[in-house]
Amino acid sequence: MTYRIALVEDDPRLQANYAQALHREGYEVSSYSSRKEAVAAFDRALPDLAILDIMLGEEMEGGFDLCQHLRSLSPVIPIIFLTARNSDVDRVSGLRLGAWDYLTKDTTTLDFLPARISALFRTVEALRGNSANNRIIEHEDLRIDEDRKEVHWHGQPVSLTLTEFWILLCLARRPGHVKNHDQLMEAASVIVTNNAIAAHIRRIRDKFREIDPDFNAIRSEYGMGYRWQP
Repeated sequence: MTYRIALVEDDPRLQANYAQALHREGYEVSSYSSRKEAVAAFDRALPDLAILDIMLGEEMEGGFDLCQHLRSLSPVIPIIFLTARNSDVDRVSGLRLGAWDYLTKDTTTLDFLPARISALFRTVEALRGNSANNRIIEHEDLRIDEDRKEVHWHGQPVSLTLTEFWILLCLARRPGHVKNHDQLMEAASVIVTNNAIAAHIRRIRDKFREIDPDFNAIRSEYGMGYRWQP
């Protein structure tokens, strides 16, 4: 599966360099230059990991504020600070706000950053794997491998973000059972609006329909939620 990374960096040159290095490793990167722009994007859909600068434009603490906002949406999404500020006070502040790592621009190379991100994703997968009960789910043309985070439909891979994967898994574990907004939100470890869940469902359907234009296994139940009904 392709991991989606949000990069919040107001320096256009650094933003381009970091994004290019991550693209080379196969990540999908969405770049933002301001806290306001990033907040609007995160409220629509969460990435699988976020990289934040602290000073964003005229906002000297913009990255710290953004980290708090992200943590209000998800308690588990990996967050990395990548900043020029290298004091211990800033490091402690960043970690206390919920960041998983604090890197400084003067010591973080374009080779090290993707390696560090890969290590964090391995940690996420290990934590998820330890709590999983069913490792393989198969329903007719659907196959989900929980350990590998892989989804196949009609034998072809479906590329989902982590959030989309957990939502699909929640639905597919109990075909025919309706899952409401809160249940899907809990499954994906995010705190979002009903509209955001609907947007995730829409993207999941679109990705299945790229393989099978007649895909209709995720049913909307008005006023209740969604169900997997092949």
